[in-house]
Amino acid sequence: QKTVADCSPTGFIERISCTGSKREEFKSCRSAVMEARVFWKFVGTMMGTAAVFAVLVVCRQRVLDRKALEKVRKQIESI
Repeated sequence: QKTVADCSPTGFIERISCTGSKREEFKSCRSAVMEARVFWKFVGTMMGTAAVFAVLVVCRQRVLDRKALEKVRKQIESI
């Protein structure tokens, strides 16, 4: 695993035995740089999604507060 130059940093390699041809092949190992890039892309996407929903929650709360104030104001005016 460590002798393949591309796999030496992580040691990830998988041996595949093909039943039809009776050959053994090695599946290419995962790149640590690629794994890190995918991870940070996922984290960025989740943080962006969280920010969008946080803004939506704040906007919705303002609308609900405005409606509640309007209702209270109408009740006070009717007295």
